[in-house]
Amino acid sequence: MRPDTVRKILSFQRDQMAENAVFNWSGGKDSSLALYHIQKDNRYKIHSLLTSVNSSADRISMHGVRNSLLEKQAESLGIPLDKILLPEHPNMQTYESIMKDKMDELSGKGIDHSVFGDIFLEDLKKYREDQLHKIGWKAVFPLWKRDTKELISEFIDLGFKAVLVCVNDRYLDVSFAGREIDRELLKDLPEGVDPCGENGEYHSFVYDGPIFKNRILFEQGETVYKTYPAPSSSNDDCFQPPSEEKQPGFYFKDLVLR
Repeated sequence: MRPDTVRKILSFQRDQMAENAVFNWSGGKDSSLALYHIQKDNRYKIHSLLTSVNSSADRISMHGVRNSLLEKQAESLGIPLDKILLPEHPNMQTYESIMKDKMDELSGKGIDHSVFGDIFLEDLKKYREDQLHKIGWKAVFPLWKRDTKELISEFIDLGFKAVLVCVNDRYLDVSFAGREIDRELLKDLPEGVDPCGENGEYHSFVYDGPIFKNRILFEQGETVYKTYPAPSSSNDDCFQPPSEEKQPGFYFKDLVLR
């Protein structure tokens, strides 16, 4: 039997044995690194990218990245994109109802695993696991409990390229919006800021790297400042406990597809 035929047979057998999973894609750094690692794990086969989109603004929820750039990412990754359309300010009941409908739809396609890029937020991990357990799914966390300094160094060393698209003014000032994730950025982060932004300090947009077929070309637009009511619980990657302080404020750097 020819070697290429053997490889095809082995690849087919691995696909048949792999768990069908969706990947919770935010378009940012942690998602990209988690996808990089899960694609090297033969135990899972990624069916699609699952992304929450603000249906009013036509942008990725919380990150504020335009839908057109999200679609370019999926195209470059070569993975089907499945959007969850959310109202601008959904409460938890609305969010969970919409998510349940989507999960039921995916369950009908034989999917029962969901992959996340979370690193160390225990409450968020438990929330995800509890919600998935209700429908018989399992959660997968490729980056869980890894040191965030090591992760950000790995991200840069692998050749990923990303810019900050959303910064929390509780931790960072407006000058960080639109900055490239590189060694200089890491030097400039204030003391106490997690290098991966795991506490909600920032969100990013990844436009190139080893998982992409093509670089996504864009231009930086205006910077917009917005405030939001402090959440009582979370439905995205910016999970934080409720606070009695002022409403959280965020600087958003708009990116425009070329």
